[in-house]
Amino acid sequence: MSNLRSKQGRSKKSRKDSQLVLRVNGEERDAFISLCEALDTSAAREIRRFMRDFVARHSPAEEAEQNQH
Repeated sequence: MSNLRSKQGRSKKSRKDSQLVLRVNGEERDAFISLCEALDTSAAREIRRFMRDFVARHSPAEEAEQNQH
């Protein structure tokens, strides 16, 4: 069975229920969209991935671990 889950199978934690609206330079946006398409992914997926990675890297637990070294 694939990793895809039906909407009914999603937990509340993973449900997408918010929007983030931001202004970006049009040329940068177009280049980003084109690159995402060339890599067979979506801009939204890559931005969500960036956000998860950023939060994980900068969370208090991660910072405390880095300060111990």
